[in-house]
Amino acid sequence: MTGRLVTDDDLNGFVDQELDPVRQAEVASYLDAHPEAARRIAGYRKQRDLLRAALAPVVEEPVPPEFNLAAMIEARKRPPALPRWAMVAAVALFCVGAGGGWTLRGRSEPPSSGIAALAREAAESYAVYAPDRVRPVEMRAAERTQFVDWASRRLGHTLRVPDLAASGYRFMGGRVVATPHGPAALFMYDDDHGTRLVMLARLMATEQDAPMAPHAQDGVNGYAWADNGVGYSLVGPPTPEVLHPIADEVRRQLGSDV
Repeated sequence: MTGRLVTDDDLNGFVDQELDPVRQAEVASYLDAHPEAARRIAGYRKQRDLLRAALAPVVEEPVPPEFNLAAMIEARKRPPALPRWAMVAAVALFCVGAGGGWTLRGRSEPPSSGIAALAREAAESYAVYAPDRVRPVEMRAAERTQFVDWASRRLGHTLRVPDLAASGYRFMGGRVVATPHGPAALFMYDDDHGTRLVMLARLMATEQDAPMAPHAQDGVNGYAWADNGVGYSLVGPPTPEVLHPIADEVRRQLGSDV
């Protein structure tokens, strides 16, 4: 035996037979020379054997699925499943959305034809040109004849400028504007308070004859109609009650039945 001291770690390793053969033999010689330590080690071995015997059935049992390491790793890889109530709610929301979308189809889309489209174009033209204090019109009232000739050529239809003096509005001038349905003639009027009206006229591919109908868009009121293939829309900030008789007067002067 060497002169190395035998420590508690050596004794524990001896009981568990984890020492290398040389050290195991040295500890065994130590225990032979020290009966008290040998009895303590014998007690350790007895406790170890009792524990092994008691736990053996548990150790030999199969690992429950919920504690199986491979199964736990695989479960972590899968996305969490939605609860049943959540799946039902998702299906219901999809059905409501799809049904609502079908029910409301076309309601959010701007009109693409007829006097409804003309009314929208008139309101949009008003929004662009009426607030312009520098050049609201391309040709002024003094160029009335030239403007009418120009616009009539562009539209392929003889136009006339309604006189709204009796309604308190004077002709300022006009311009030709582009629309999705071809060129349109824009006539602009104002009164002594700076209130401006716009009348838009263009050829109609559909609804070539349509009764006068009110419309409103972005705070601008209007009336639109079509006669003999030409559509007209008078728009401005006055209320419909004020604007309606003016639109009737425009229609009367253009030779249509009010």
